[in-house]
Amino acid sequence: MGDHTTAIVLAAGQGKRMQTRVHKQFLTIHGYPLLYYCLKAFQESFVDDIVLVTGAEDVSYCKREIAERYGFHKVRKVIAGGRERYHSVYEGLKSCEEADYVLIHDGARPMVTEEIMERTLGAARRFPGAAAAMPVKDTIRLADAQGFGAATPDRSSLWMMQTPQTFSRPVILDAYKRFIEQEENGHTVAVTDDAMVLEYISGGKVKLVEGSYENIKITTPSDLKIAEIFLKNTIDTTRQ
Repeated sequence: MGDHTTAIVLAAGQGKRMQTRVHKQFLTIHGYPLLYYCLKAFQESFVDDIVLVTGAEDVSYCKREIAERYGFHKVRKVIAGGRERYHSVYEGLKSCEEADYVLIHDGARPMVTEEIMERTLGAARRFPGAAAAMPVKDTIRLADAQGFGAATPDRSSLWMMQTPQTFSRPVILDAYKRFIEQEENGHTVAVTDDAMVLEYISGGKVKLVEGSYENIKITTPSDLKIAEIFLKNTIDTTRQ
């Protein structure tokens, strides 16, 4: 029997930069909510099941109007997240006891593919963790406190982090547990993704594997317009 893999999909954000009262994961693209697309990708992939983490007020809606309505039978649990992203991830990790490996994914990244999932899982089997990422295309300039250019890092070493980020569940669960315990004891560190938690807690190195330049996170209204273009082929296939 192979390893049990669980996708933890995070959809608890409020999307304040989207300039709308509707949470961004429920905005519609081509007649479907944004969240539909990444859940569909995981539903049709090799993963065994999905844990959907959303806001406490949206749990019932997601069960009824997302998982049940679209027949996403791999969504075994819909649970409430926490105050920050890392709290939501921790809740997801605690809820998937059967998982050997977890693929942690932002629900606002609708263009994820099974090929990206496979690459991260393959690397996670060989390294402490793996994360989808892509080399930056533009020159990055560091600014000083006054807003003047201060330094230009070597572009060849800069990557844009994406999700899924994939780990052995016992390894990443232990890292998150220790991280949360430190926070409860008054030691706080700013982290923005799962790789940072593992690196901070254990020093484990996370392998960066090829994601896709289309695997963008929908954050602003302009991102939504880009997603409409990228997802057109997906929706055309769905309706055939």
